[in-house]
Formats: sequence, structure tokens, C-alpha cells
Amino acid sequence: MKIIIFGATGMVGQGVLRECLLARDVERVLTVGRSTTGQHHPKLTELVHADLFDYTAIESELQNLDACFFCLGASAAGLTEAEYCRLNHDLPLLAARTLARLNSQMTFVYVSGAGTDSTESGRTMWARVKGRTENDLLRLPFKAVYLFRPGIIQPLHGARSKTPMYRLFYTMFKLVFPLLRAVLPNEILTTESIGQAMLSVARQGAVKAVLEARDINACIK
Repeated sequence: MKIIIFGATGMVGQGVLRECLLARDVERVLTVGRSTTGQHHPKLTELVHADLFDYTAIESELQNLDACFFCLGASAAGLTEAEYCRLNHDLPLLAARTLARLNSQMTFVYVSGAGTDSTESGRTMWARVKGRTENDLLRLPFKAVYLFRPGIIQPLHGARSKTPMYRLFYTMFKLVFPLLRAVLPNEILTTESIGQAMLSVARQGAVKAVLEARDINACIK
């Protein structure tokens, strides 16, 4: 498989990239972002692109791909709805529309979030926007679209959040994660399991488009 990853420098993206590089059936991994991942691997090609709202200049690099794992997103903290919508709706839709036009047989996997509002009409701003993003992605002419809605995620193998508040949270709860996973084995995800589940749906699909934590875990069992 030939895979493109958006957001490979974020916590989830780091884990997804690791699993892609380890997978025997993945022959090429292309990352797109404003900065490099700092990793070096024979399979890995990094495309540093400053303007993630315009792919005209790099369209030739975005063809002949089998799957896209879109792990890029911004926290709602301190953002207006318009600002949050630009980063978490407009940006992924622009990328997805470009990829759909260039790769009609692509599987597109989007990292959303637990609690996303598919009705787009609830009181919680981020959930409404994510719901709109999910709904618009499902309308695009890909081979398949899968929407991952993780809740609590345990970072593994050195994956780190770029958000200081989240890094503090993960540091504080590091010793608690094994207990949480023992008590709630189907609800707690890891960066490793998310990456493996994305590869699974890219290979063989899934029974439904919207995958909650339990469904994501089931993909790799």
C-alpha cells in the first residue's frame, strides 16, 4: 500500500506513522505538513508544505495513493467557532477534495473524536463542527471513508502531544493507564492500536463508517 498521512508530527500521527513504517505491506509513506517529523526511513517521503489550504503546487506528489490517514486537527481552546471551523472543517475538506479528485480508489480515514455531533445542531461547538466535517467527508467520492472517534488515548513508543496541557495530562495519568485499560479494555485506545486499526480498515474495510473506541479496538482483534 501507498499511504499519505496528514498530522504525522502530532501525538496520534506519530503513532500512526510508526505502525505504517512497520507494516510489511506498506511500501511507501508520504507525510504532508508544515514541518518534518524528524524521522528517517527507506519507506518515508516527507513533503513540507507551508500552505495546507492550497495543494495546487504539489498535486503531482499526491497521486497513486491507496489510503489517507488524516490525523491533523486543532484544539478548540481559545478559538472562536469560525477559527475552529477553518482548521477542523475547511482544512481537512480541502485536502480530502484534492485527494478524492486525484485518487478515486483511495480509502480516507479521519480522526474525529468521541462525542462528535452528527446532527450538527447541538450546543457544543467543537462537536457540531466535527459532525459537519464527518458528514461532508462521507459525501466525497472515495472508495471508502472511515471516521475514527477515539476518546482516551494512551501514547506509546515515545509519541508526545504538541499541546503542553495535554502533555501534562498524559504525564500525570501515565501510571493510571494500565489500570484504566484493565477496567475498560474496549474503551481505552493507544497510539499503536489506532495506527493498526487504520491499516486494518485500509486493507479490508469495516462494517460501518463511524467507528467509536470499541469498534476501533475490534478492528485489530
